[in-house]
Amino acid sequence: MSQKTWGGRFSGATDERVEQFTESISVDRRLYRHDIRASQAHARMLAEVGLITTPEADAISATLDGIAADIEAGRMEYKVSLEDIHTHIEKALIARLGDVGRKLHTGRSRNDQVVTDVKLWVRDAIDELDERLKELQRAFVQSAEREDGVILPGYTHLQRAQPVLAAHYFLAYAEKFQRDRERLADARKRVNVLPLGAAALAGSSLPIDRESVRQKLGFDSVAANSLDVSSDRDFLLEFVFDLSMIAVHLSGWAEEWIIWSTTEFNFLELPDAFCTGSSIMPHKKNPDVLELTRGKSGRVIGTLNQLLILVKALPLAY
Repeated sequence: MSQKTWGGRFSGATDERVEQFTESISVDRRLYRHDIRASQAHARMLAEVGLITTPEADAISATLDGIAADIEAGRMEYKVSLEDIHTHIEKALIARLGDVGRKLHTGRSRNDQVVTDVKLWVRDAIDELDERLKELQRAFVQSAEREDGVILPGYTHLQRAQPVLAAHYFLAYAEKFQRDRERLADARKRVNVLPLGAAALAGSSLPIDRESVRQKLGFDSVAANSLDVSSDRDFLLEFVFDLSMIAVHLSGWAEEWIIWSTTEFNFLELPDAFCTGSSIMPHKKNPDVLELTRGKSGRVIGTLNQLLILVKALPLAY
């Protein structure tokens, strides 16, 4: 019999080329903390409703902590044959606990497990991004205070239009990043809906308690429709759109300062620590960090288009 978690009806081994083509562990290994956290909440809930015992839930939770420690210490051996981080963790749990480890998957599918982990990851990413954007806003506000009284030409069509205060210019970017933060905060509301309990697509006949898991994982609500939530990736598209807007704002700012640092404009001088030089022209000071900020924005915007095309015609459900 196949050793795959999905291999109940299979008698032959999976072709190695298929394993290489279908693996996601090279990408989703970053979800390990979120997978373990969600699994611990699920195990506690299973004990609360009597599907496993409290000692079994304790053993599962403690062993998952040990697996997390091994991953952080670099002791987890990743195999493409195990496909993804969810299977790696489950196999490690079973190797240590035997049949008790197998009980963790009671009332749960990899379908609702995956989307739960991704939502937890996105939620953390939104919170971290909000803090970084706040720091960036502070930097622009500090620049406005430092350059108090300095007058700059304001531009339309890249032609000089009206004089403006430098503070007015810096605070314009504080406004842009404020809108970015507000978009992320609004997207977080739709991220923060618990998918776990949807199982493969139509829920579980077992007496699971979704509200208990919701509270343990800090979600605002539980999903109303299992068909929808098992397949829903709207939150990812919205998140990447918000990232694209941040990238657009960063790219515009970077291009502006690239121009302003030229001899022709000479509005500002960039720090040596954030520039590079030329191998043949030693007088050159190149704004590489700003140029790469502008350039890397294309990757974010391109990813949004890629995701939209990926999901544009998918039928329900997962």
